[in-house]
Amino acid sequence: MQKAEKNADYIHTTDSTPWWKFGYVWMIIAGPGIVMIASFITLYYAIKMPDPAIENYYIKGLEINKTLAAEANAAALAPAMSARNHAATGVKLRD
Repeated sequence: MQKAEKNADYIHTTDSTPWWKFGYVWMIIAGPGIVMIASFITLYYAIKMPDPAIENYYIKGLEINKTLAAEANAAALAPAMSARNHAATGVKLRD
């Protein structure tokens, strides 16, 4: 009978420590808390210093394509002698 009384006393006399006094609780809460703080800092930087938008990138791309096409046409229209690699053939141009 004495054992049962001791067990009953033990169950009723347990410490009722509040949850905030346990260190592991704060360690578990700290992870998501740090992530939330970092996300607000990132949001602040995103609003305060936005990346500059590229204006008319499509039109600039078309202009680059025209320039490249013009260079390709100029190379195709060059005379045969000036277009050759004379270092490999040994033939020199006359001035």
